[in-house]
Amino acid sequence: MQTSSRRSFLKGTLATAAVLLSGQKTRGANDTINVAVVGFNGRGKSHIEGFSKLKGVRVAALCDVDTDVLARETKALQDKKISVQTYTDIRKLLENKDIDVISIATPNHWHALISIWACQAGKDVYVEKPVSHNVSEGRRIVEAARKYNRIVQAGCQSRSNIGMREAIQFIHDGGLGKIKLVRGLCYKPRASIGKVTSDQPVPASIDYDLWSGPAPMTPLRRTKLHYDWHWVWPTGSGDLGNQGIHQMDIARWALNTHELSPKVMSIGGRFGYDDDGETPNTQVIFHEYEPAPLFFEVRGLSAKPGDKEMDEYRGAKVGVVVHCEDGYMVLPSYSGGTAFDNNGKKVKQFKGDSDHFANFIAAVRSRKNTDLNAEIEEGHLSSALCHTGNISYRLGQTAQPEAVAEAIQGDKEAQETLGRMKEHLGVHGIKLSEGKGALGPWLKMDPKSERFIGDGSNTDKANALLTREYRKPFVVPETV
Repeated sequence: MQTSSRRSFLKGTLATAAVLLSGQKTRGANDTINVAVVGFNGRGKSHIEGFSKLKGVRVAALCDVDTDVLARETKALQDKKISVQTYTDIRKLLENKDIDVISIATPNHWHALISIWACQAGKDVYVEKPVSHNVSEGRRIVEAARKYNRIVQAGCQSRSNIGMREAIQFIHDGGLGKIKLVRGLCYKPRASIGKVTSDQPVPASIDYDLWSGPAPMTPLRRTKLHYDWHWVWPTGSGDLGNQGIHQMDIARWALNTHELSPKVMSIGGRFGYDDDGETPNTQVIFHEYEPAPLFFEVRGLSAKPGDKEMDEYRGAKVGVVVHCEDGYMVLPSYSGGTAFDNNGKKVKQFKGDSDHFANFIAAVRSRKNTDLNAEIEEGHLSSALCHTGNISYRLGQTAQPEAVAEAIQGDKEAQETLGRMKEHLGVHGIKLSEGKGALGPWLKMDPKSERFIGDGSNTDKANALLTREYRKPFVVPETV
């Protein structure tokens, strides 16, 4: 008994020493974890609410570059008898040694830099999707998490939901046979953001230098600064990276692949209106995984002109459909889906939610990144699939019918997918080959190096879009 006790003591002592030497902060089950939420004019409000509900967790600080937004949420917490420290500059917040966790829901272009800075400051991180604004940034967050021994969770909450986990496991276990094709869908209405003819005033409550951060600090050329940043390239990634990242993540999860696709192509355009947006509202992305490909479809226009309803595919508008040898799985939500046989008969249903924030906090306490349901590398890979699809689109040329046909020659599933896209646009009186339709090139990638490969100018141009020029001092380092 004494030998056993001594062995247990030594084991515990060595484990504690290892944690201390790695720079980790040990936390008991009853220790309070202090969280700071950064950016909360949208999804960030859910971060405040989610962390506030967890036992042993305290929302201790708020940070936003818009003082009106900051004052609003500070008051909302004060009304609940919760006092917080407030910041407009993330760098000042990171100097606060009492903060254990940084939770990020800023615009996309800030996600990576705040994540890296937070890791360097000894904080754990919860970062919203997409975790990055470009492929290189995502990999740098992963490197920072590893180097500084931090717990970093991506905001891909489907991975915590019981119903989704069981549905994906059913597929992995061969419940419907081998996978033939995985299709992600983002059929979500997106109206025009309007068109301005001159520079617009930045609201007085916003520090525009801090808001711009790593992005160019250019004059505001849209009606709204907030939210519509999604639809311009310097700060957003369109609906593929906004809503579609969730479905892209589920689709890659279903494929059980843990690297970027070796080949990608995209086609689409911004159709139906002329506005200040740059990203496509109609888009198809082809990721040529082996043995089964991943297709992704984005539609922002309604099923019919003047109609608010959106198209559906196998009963899903925003979701994933996994086509298998013996049937298919429809995953139309964040919390699960339904398996059907090839005759459309229901085989099995999966449903059940869970708490993604709670999963993150549990991993913060255990100090094991393997306890995370959406560890940062998962978030990086799924975000990067959106980015590489957009890179092909951005390098595209006018979508001439002959070139489109040649690009997908011999692929019946790709032809069917594109045919439905053309039919959808046709209902709105739009021809793909007219106006802003773009056919992107097929781009080959080395999944290990996460670089495009091959000869030609498209490869060089594509690799240039894996990162960006940063505005000092808001620079994402090439090497962490």
